[in-house]
Amino acid sequence: MCGITGLFDTVGRSEIDRGLLTRMNDSHRHRGPDGDGVFLDDGIGLGHRRLSIIDLSGGAQPLFNEDESVVVVFNGEIYNFQELSKELIEAGHRFRTHSDTEVIVHAWEEWGQACVDRFRGMFAFALWDRKKETLFLVRDRLGIKPLYYAVLPNGTLIFGSELKSLLLHPAFERKLDPTAVEEYFAYGYVPDPKTIYAGAHKLAPGHLIKWRRGDSRPRPQKYWDISFDPSDHRDEGEICEDLIEQMREAVKLRMIADVPLGAFLSGGVDSSAVVAMMAGEDSDPVNSCSISFADPKFDESRYAQTVADRYGTDHFVDQVDPDAFDLVDRLANMYDEPFADSSAMPTYRVCELARKRVTVALSGDGGDEIFAGYRRYRWHDYEERVRGILPDAIRKPLFGFLGAAYPKMDWAPKPLRAKSTLQAIGRDTVGGFFHSVSVLYDGVRQPIYSDAFRNDLQGYHAREVLDNVMADAPADDHTSRVQYADLKTYLPGDILTKVDRASMAHSLEVRVPLLDHKFVEWSARLPSALKLRGREGKYIFKKALEPHLGNDILYRSKMGFSVPLGTWFRGPLRERVETALCGETLADTGMFDVNQLKTIVSEHQSGVREHSAVMWALLMFESFLRQVHNEAGIPENVSNPADA
Repeated sequence: MCGITGLFDTVGRSEIDRGLLTRMNDSHRHRGPDGDGVFLDDGIGLGHRRLSIIDLSGGAQPLFNEDESVVVVFNGEIYNFQELSKELIEAGHRFRTHSDTEVIVHAWEEWGQACVDRFRGMFAFALWDRKKETLFLVRDRLGIKPLYYAVLPNGTLIFGSELKSLLLHPAFERKLDPTAVEEYFAYGYVPDPKTIYAGAHKLAPGHLIKWRRGDSRPRPQKYWDISFDPSDHRDEGEICEDLIEQMREAVKLRMIADVPLGAFLSGGVDSSAVVAMMAGEDSDPVNSCSISFADPKFDESRYAQTVADRYGTDHFVDQVDPDAFDLVDRLANMYDEPFADSSAMPTYRVCELARKRVTVALSGDGGDEIFAGYRRYRWHDYEERVRGILPDAIRKPLFGFLGAAYPKMDWAPKPLRAKSTLQAIGRDTVGGFFHSVSVLYDGVRQPIYSDAFRNDLQGYHAREVLDNVMADAPADDHTSRVQYADLKTYLPGDILTKVDRASMAHSLEVRVPLLDHKFVEWSARLPSALKLRGREGKYIFKKALEPHLGNDILYRSKMGFSVPLGTWFRGPLRERVETALCGETLADTGMFDVNQLKTIVSEHQSGVREHSAVMWALLMFESFLRQVHNEAGIPENVSNPADA
């Protein structure tokens, strides 16, 4: 894996500041500790940091075509590069390396913009065509690899794999976007294409920018989308056989590497499935790793060991101290903008463990999105059935009243915590789903804002993200529509961002076979009833895996990576959270009701209410402000594992 960055004078040919480009490039050193390179020409500069995975002796970047009129910097992997190389050689192109990167420049020469349709993999790249004076920026279909960009007042386009490279440019204005702040506190991350800064954007998954020098600013173009067309009505047995065949192929493609390779093994369905497929493709034992927790409520290591024993993997386990909260302040510098998924901490630790053994690891991310595995899909299905039975004129006022009247009982057993469910049923489809995915729903989020910040929002509500996505969803049933929403928001904005930054902090490449775009397209042709059946999510996925994994793996309750925030905030992080939430950093923004923040801290620490979600979101926001936003420069991200 790698890091890319660049500067492009879109209106003229001004000289590029080599020192600035180098500093921007070096901010990605953790992404590519094995080498670096820059390219400068009139009005264009490209930078690259390399983590060597394929063609270790060749493949250095920036990389050129035969006459050096086309140059590329690339982050990712093109898994079908061997097939494409053969086709391009037959068309008359000459290759100087055996790397997947070189395929990109020749594919651009041969097919132009349509080259992206040929690539199978995860990628973000910047290509400069000197003859056409055109810069071509692309991000992969599902958003596995990131790409940030901004256009400065003088017409200079700056871009990079991480936001930190943009923040180093002296002309970049660090102006917070109020709507992005609202979205952060609603979702726990800032959804594409926004960033926390008004002037910077993420290139959305499946989009590209083609900018010819001198042209007016182009809009990002969508080159791919997922369409849910439930046309596959074959016998379940046939579908199960096909599913395993499709998954095997996706896994096999991702086992091509010239460096040690392994897999994350949490003991959940998805990572276990990937390990099972890997074991069938290689005579050598699979390198697998997992982390364990002392608290059995959070520990899945015994399930991981069961899978490791079944497939004879070379398995490594490391126990994480449940009070290992030393990463709290480091997260802001990893993510460059506020990020409130607390599972980023154990994800960081499992990446740290994996890097001790391998340079490439396969993960099971994506299974819940493409096969409807999240509990929220089950609840959404139930709520939609109720919405379909009761007319809006009856349902909305009835359940709106019941939701408002029912007490909030955080302390009670789950069956008695009905307030959220009643409130959700009283909403429309998008409103109900927004409520279920919100880290901080309206009743928690709105009170923490100051009157001045509400005025800045000018009526904007974070629900608009889902309004826009679900209105465009190419799906006819309610389960597919919310799957589509997650594929466009939660998956790239939270899950893939979390894994990319945590893995790159350790110079570890993570590959996600379940998000192979052909496999995703295949799954989208399955009827929703084969994904969500009654209370069972991922129904057909689990059925197909029954010959490969035991029922104790396939049909147990999902745990996930969790950390005991509530306990931390009443114990070892008590003073830290008080200082953060009640201190000057948040107060000075003018965004928050300071008295409300003090009440939240007091109620949580006294045990009157459970406020760990809002406290964590505020703690991460305060850390971002203090360590990133208010800093003149960006501190070094993390230590390079090669130096350890």
